Amino acid sequence: MTNVPEIFGSMVFNDAVMQERLPKDTYRSLHKTIEDGKELDITVANEVATAMKDWAVEKGATHFTHWFQPMTGRTAEKHDSFISPQLDGRALMEFSGKELIKGEPDASSFPSGGLRATFEARGYTAWDPTSYAFVKDGVLCIPTAFCSYGGEALDKKTPLLRSMEEINTQAMRILKLFGNKDVKHVWTTVGAEQEYFLVDRKLYDRRRDLIFCGRTLFGAPAPKGQEMDDHYFGAIKPRISAFMKELNEELWKLGVYARTEHNEAAPAQHELAPIYTTTNLATDQNQVTMEIMKNVARKHGMVCLLHEKPFEGVNGSGKHNNWSISTDTGMNLLEPGKSPYENAQFLLFLAAMIKGIDEYQEMMRVCVASAGNDHRLGGAEAPPAIVSVFIGDDLAEVLDCIEEGKSYAGSGSGRMEIGVSVLPSIPKDSTDRNRTSPFAFTGNKFEYRSVGSSQSIAGANTVINTIMAEELKQFADELEKADSKNFTQALNDLIKRTITEHKRILFNGDGYSGVWEEEAKRRGLANLKTTVDALPAFLMEKNIKLFTSHNIYTEKEMRSRYAILLDSYNKIINIEAHTMIDMARKEILPAVSRYIGQLTSVLNDKLSAAERLGIDMPRSMEEETAGTLSALSDEAVTKTVLLETLIAKTDFMDDLARGQYYRDSVIPAMNELRKVCDTMEKLTARDMWPFPQYGDMLFNI
Repeated sequence: MTNVPEIFGSMVFNDAVMQERLPKDTYRSLHKTIEDGKELDITVANEVATAMKDWAVEKGATHFTHWFQPMTGRTAEKHDSFISPQLDGRALMEFSGKELIKGEPDASSFPSGGLRATFEARGYTAWDPTSYAFVKDGVLCIPTAFCSYGGEALDKKTPLLRSMEEINTQAMRILKLFGNKDVKHVWTTVGAEQEYFLVDRKLYDRRRDLIFCGRTLFGAPAPKGQEMDDHYFGAIKPRISAFMKELNEELWKLGVYARTEHNEAAPAQHELAPIYTTTNLATDQNQVTMEIMKNVARKHGMVCLLHEKPFEGVNGSGKHNNWSISTDTGMNLLEPGKSPYENAQFLLFLAAMIKGIDEYQEMMRVCVASAGNDHRLGGAEAPPAIVSVFIGDDLAEVLDCIEEGKSYAGSGSGRMEIGVSVLPSIPKDSTDRNRTSPFAFTGNKFEYRSVGSSQSIAGANTVINTIMAEELKQFADELEKADSKNFTQALNDLIKRTITEHKRILFNGDGYSGVWEEEAKRRGLANLKTTVDALPAFLMEKNIKLFTSHNIYTEKEMRSRYAILLDSYNKIINIEAHTMIDMARKEILPAVSRYIGQLTSVLNDKLSAAERLGIDMPRSMEEETAGTLSALSDEAVTKTVLLETLIAKTDFMDDLARGQYYRDSVIPAMNELRKVCDTMEKLTARDMWPFPQYGDMLFNI
């Protein structure tokens, strides 16, 4: 039986290990460096490096790596051994403070979006001491930031860390106004629920679309899908249970607070949910989680699919990003609280978030934009592309009362005249959850449900943090001008004005309904349905100002990210289109042709027999099916040629024009080719179809 307390964090150089292995003065100096954000003294760094190396070697490590998160959305690592040659031919295991603090991986092949020329290969990694080092597969992994020779951020981690520093600065200004003298630091926390599919490895290996694209480009629906709702929270199959058991153990060793596991709505779909932690650590741990999921699945003869929509006709996968903001004294600033003092502070932070999501709704859509997520957003399984905020009926009533100057009854607390300083207790979890809302308040946090299952959560949380920092800055600028006598009135006026001006973003209804789409349009909310629609918003003047004014991105860094995201979208669609053509020409059409030949042979035998017997033979199944398949096969050839022709036209387009062309011409052509091929699949004998079908993959484990 697994001893969880014993194995938990056993492969992590965490605070407990540092206290045990570092001299007291070194430990205190390191913590002061982390808290103050200052450069680490080289003497201290050498002592930390030695202790870290000794610990890692005891855990079986022979190499170290600066583990970073480039703009690919994945992680990267270059392994260097601890071996140091000696004059007598022996080798020692050494690791210096200089090697701990800074690395120099080749940056030439990572996406830069024009931040540097191809020949400018130099890139630097810098240790992030706020995220613990860990040992994975015999390698000491040191979480780092990644930047270019000129200092530009080439990764997703650096802007996230900048945003965390900025929200701390602005939130501390607000707390000071409320007299919070004990608070020294504010940080955001995240719990990222991870959805995924598991399929048999042998079946996966026979699907080139899964291998190249991570999703099925062809596939007729199985006789059964998820319509019976029998998989959701159902009994977990033994093979899946064994996978989950090992996954949990591996994650616990790495300090990941994996807690909840269950079957999701679609067959073969599952979910893992961790306990929340600080945002940068949660980001690192989610990247580790996705990697470990794939590795453990492989050991169990399965493949873990993290694509947002691997199978048409059943639910896709997302990553619910549960975001909150807390103090070092343990106060959750999104906890409604029971006292008027707590209510007032909570309502101010709530108002800041509502205002921020309304003003920067386009950025909220951009930060989850990808070719994969386009298949999921807006489907009856995920939030719509229209960004809105759900707060529940009780909070909606509170805000209505504040706006209209009415009294609020609360939950059995008696009626009171509204006034932030005398609000009754605001109930927590007093309303149902809204799974159709992109950004839902769920008691003491916001659940951002739009993040795609394969995406890094760094981008979304950088945006949320920055938006919140901007609104808190505006609020602090205004409230700091009010004297102590007028503070309560100034606070009340600010919250009331904010609600009145930004209530259009609030929506507690069904986000899937066509009525909401029309209502959102009437309200003036953005409806950026695809990645190509959304990405230009990244470079809107207000968004550039937002990120540059808080030093999260430079304008150059923003333009680079726009270029990277657009280039990634174009490459993904191009790969998918070429894979479809390849599968159609080399697998589907030959298979259908063979089956038509088989049907024709049987039909000829029947006709010969009927002729010998002198009887009239009615139209047979073979004749009917062969005729239909022959016509469909010709249609598939025509649509394949059309798709080839369309792709060829993109060669000399600029990136945005290419993306728009893919969206408007290539993707519809891909859908038409799929429709014909899926129809042929339904008519072709099972043993003649060239690759595993949906029923095989979704129900065979």
